[in-house]
Amino acid sequence: MKLKKKTIAAGLLALLTMMIVLSGCSDEKQTNAEQGDVTVNIGVQGSTGVLPYARETKAFEKAFKKEGVNVKWSEFASGPPHFEALASGRLDFGATGGTPLIAGQSGNVDFKAIAVTSDGKKGNSIIIPKGSKIKELKDLKGKKIAVAKGSSAYNFLYMALDRAGLSDKDIKVVQLQPDEARPALDNGSVDAWSTWEPYATTAIYQTGAKSLADGEDLNINAPSFLVARTQFTTDHPDLTVLFLKTYEKVMKQFIEHPDKVSSEIAKKEKLDPKIVSRVLKRSNLILSPTNTEFAKAHQDQADFLYKAGGIKTKLDTSKVIENKFVEKALENK
Repeated sequence: MKLKKKTIAAGLLALLTMMIVLSGCSDEKQTNAEQGDVTVNIGVQGSTGVLPYARETKAFEKAFKKEGVNVKWSEFASGPPHFEALASGRLDFGATGGTPLIAGQSGNVDFKAIAVTSDGKKGNSIIIPKGSKIKELKDLKGKKIAVAKGSSAYNFLYMALDRAGLSDKDIKVVQLQPDEARPALDNGSVDAWSTWEPYATTAIYQTGAKSLADGEDLNINAPSFLVARTQFTTDHPDLTVLFLKTYEKVMKQFIEHPDKVSSEIAKKEKLDPKIVSRVLKRSNLILSPTNTEFAKAHQDQADFLYKAGGIKTKLDTSKVIENKFVEKALENK
């Protein structure tokens, strides 16, 4: 392992410190809401996934209205802020990549990973601008690379560097959220960008950027998850199952009517339908328990971060995995 500990630790451990402070406020979480006065708080990021589409079509509002339950949406730029909100009781459900889960578990945030939504092989990419002289991963040496701190793309970048025999001291990491990273890539402030969908495909279609490597190229299996606040699942197990059933219903629209969904999203977001269609195809949407394969891939990511110094404690990631709700939701399927 060639990764220098200090740089990667600086990013994730700063995030973890904030999470630990927030998780200390957990005694003030919203618990045991009275019947008829329950609100389900759902987190969403991006514009092309199942949850953003469900928000536009009001799928969850319709499903929960039958139970006398309200729905409130919160928007996040990336995965890590979901866990800050989970820790403070402001969020009940969300969808993120695996790295934010690892950071959240390290920060003692009380949550459960209740389902896998993708194997993640095509979810993360390192993007280079049109005309770049970078041809392979080893060419990243000495380059500036944009990435969102604590995101799935953050871990992917370090794993990709390791595969190329590079260490973090060989590059300059520029920590930027997607809305900052894309302009930086376009204007040449950074040489490459480690990011996730739909940002990768959008950059490729709109500017002629290219994918230097993705998880499929490197055979990096990085599952994405639906996460839930533990206390909510304890207080409202039936609503947790309903959340998963509703998610699956919306997901099936993506799978069975891709052209219709792509067209609707493209119109709403003012994007080229071809971009949206490609993003959806690369998403490899599923709703699954965390089986042996996914569990191993997630544990491998946590072990990698521990060895690299990104987290202080070696984790048993199975402790945050909870399959019973999705198994119930998928009964008789």
